[in-house]
Amino acid sequence: MRHPFKTNIFWFILIITFFLAYRLVDSQESQLGQLGWGEFITYTENGLVDELNINGEQIEAKLNEAGREHLGEKLKEKGDLKVGKIEIPTKITAVGPRQGIPDERLKYFEAQDQKGELKFSFIAEEKETFLQAFLLSWLPMLFLLGIFFMFMRQMQGNSGRAMSFGKSRARMLNENSKKVTFADVAGVEEAKEELKEVVDFLKNPQKFTKLGGRIPKGVLLMGSPGTGKTLLAKSVAGEADVPFFSISGSDFVEMFVGVGASRVRDLFEQAKKHSPCIIFIDEIDAVGRQRGAGLGGGHDEREQTLNQLLVEMDGFEHNEGVILVAATNRPDVLDPALLRPGRFDRRVTVNRPDVKGREMILRVHTRKVPLDESCDLDTIAKGTPGFSGADLENLVNEAALEAARHDQNLVFMRDFEFAKDKVIMGAERRSMIISDHEKKVTAYHEAGHALVAILLPGTDPVHKVTIIPRGRALGVTQQLPSGDRLSMTKDYAEKRIAILMGGRIAEEIIFNQITTGAGQDIVMATDTARSMVCEWGMSLKLGPLAYGKKDEQVFLGRGNNGGSKDYSEQTAREIDNEIRQIVTDGYDTARKLIEDNMDGLEGIAQGLLEFETLDASDVKMLADGSSLEDLRDKKNSTDQREKEADERQKKLNTKRNAQQSELEKLVETDGESLNSRIDQLELSEDAAKLIKAPESSDEVAEPKLGAIAELDQVVPHPSESEDKKTEDSDDDLPPSLLGPRK
Repeated sequence: MRHPFKTNIFWFILIITFFLAYRLVDSQESQLGQLGWGEFITYTENGLVDELNINGEQIEAKLNEAGREHLGEKLKEKGDLKVGKIEIPTKITAVGPRQGIPDERLKYFEAQDQKGELKFSFIAEEKETFLQAFLLSWLPMLFLLGIFFMFMRQMQGNSGRAMSFGKSRARMLNENSKKVTFADVAGVEEAKEELKEVVDFLKNPQKFTKLGGRIPKGVLLMGSPGTGKTLLAKSVAGEADVPFFSISGSDFVEMFVGVGASRVRDLFEQAKKHSPCIIFIDEIDAVGRQRGAGLGGGHDEREQTLNQLLVEMDGFEHNEGVILVAATNRPDVLDPALLRPGRFDRRVTVNRPDVKGREMILRVHTRKVPLDESCDLDTIAKGTPGFSGADLENLVNEAALEAARHDQNLVFMRDFEFAKDKVIMGAERRSMIISDHEKKVTAYHEAGHALVAILLPGTDPVHKVTIIPRGRALGVTQQLPSGDRLSMTKDYAEKRIAILMGGRIAEEIIFNQITTGAGQDIVMATDTARSMVCEWGMSLKLGPLAYGKKDEQVFLGRGNNGGSKDYSEQTAREIDNEIRQIVTDGYDTARKLIEDNMDGLEGIAQGLLEFETLDASDVKMLADGSSLEDLRDKKNSTDQREKEADERQKKLNTKRNAQQSELEKLVETDGESLNSRIDQLELSEDAAKLIKAPESSDEVAEPKLGAIAELDQVVPHPSESEDKKTEDSDDDLPPSLLGPRK
């Protein structure tokens, strides 16, 4: 291995050599026209020079034709013109004597200039300062030395970075960082209780050790993405008054062999120095995947990292006061040695929240969102089954953005409905160009889904039907269960298949053609039927047996590689027949329902073609035989009420802003006018005292402005009178609480 210092010396010498060679060649070229002082005087006295310029010691002269011929003969005599054709210089240069050019010689040149025989100019030499001499002499050398030391420092830095590869990249949260507490986590109460106990272990270990118990060494948080595993770990860091190290599983393994194991050792060494403490590893499946031969059959760097992690968690040396908290959404691929007691003593499953948990999560995320009184978080929670904590946070954010687009000061229930449709079905693609025929086919397709879903009892209620393209679909029929569905009955699964077949059947009946629009419906129906037969044991003919074993190749990820057949060819044919029979039965059920209710199918399809989107009440109304005229009247009435509510809200917002501005000015008012204004406001005694209090510090000014909140108790929200039809006049608004300012 070559030493970096020797390499730098080589490059430094090479640069100096090129620099000196350039100076040497340049000096040789310039010597062709350079003369000594005595020879230069000879040129001037013999009339070989037309123009002469003297600048200090630097002398330059322009030769005439005779001078050039004379110079050429001199160069030939020296042998400088033997090789190639070199043009004879038209100018010559010389350096004056050290003691300076004699005055007599200068007077001679001036006399020649006056006679017109020589054009002469003279600039006296300026005395060179010490700084100029120093810079001209030493600056180039200092510049080269600076480049050399810069190279040396860079090489030292690179070697230092190479040595730091084995250092842990864990970040320790400082005390000044924004803390997340258990109050910011909702909907996962059981997981919170488990982690609260871990915090108690660290704060008061004697409470548990005096009875012979030991502090758990590890807690594994398992759950699907978005359920709040990382947020739970952050809350532990905010609650526990101990150091908290955070690192991702992907931060261990690098391109160099041995780096992962070295970083694990360094991480636990840092943790021991700060004991008691907590280490959090996010996405631990990146390094904790089950050990195996792998595709190449060679040694796996990740295995070495995992081995070191196993040793540090429960090896020969005992780590006291270091608790490892890890999170993963793939617990099935983790190594069994990592999951055993003594390493991860506790495995906490973080499930998707139920309806009560969703309501609690919504309350956490809407703390800083101004909600209208029409917003019912319980209703929103019931209408979002299967949503994770991250989904609900996104829902609240989308609702707030929708309200901001319409310049609203509050977020209404309709904003949450818009956000829910966007999250579930995708964003609307109104710019997509669809032909009238395709639009009509899509309308009847979605009408078939909706009609079967309404007519079959025990299915999830239809929430909304639209033929506006969303995501990758041309239309969507959205069903939302009335509650959390934790299991599925055979009857429900069969009806689900019938609903999926409804769109294709409607296309067949109306257009006598089938399209690719039902492709995904057929895939979902087939998958459901296959699961009924092979996994859930819902086939009467084949019995309660599971057919097919899923392959678990660790290096490809468990459960992602299909499965192997553990049954005979005869059984395979029977499985295929059962799957075909289940799908066919659902198809026949849906076809009979649609053929018996063609008026409902036609009504829903025509409603979709006219309004593009229908809610649950609209679909039920058309399925029951109501006409499009009735639906138009209903929608016009609803639109009118919403428009009136919006107008009232705008006026109320204007009034509120004016009142708030007046109250803020009131804080600065003094004297008798202050007392009269307080009487007009009818504020409480506490609020009046706050306003009258002298502002001796910043702590008083903020509570004064808090009195503005009392206005909300007087000014009603538009939702309180939404059902009342009022005329568009200022009489509908509450009287001003402040009156004209004097």
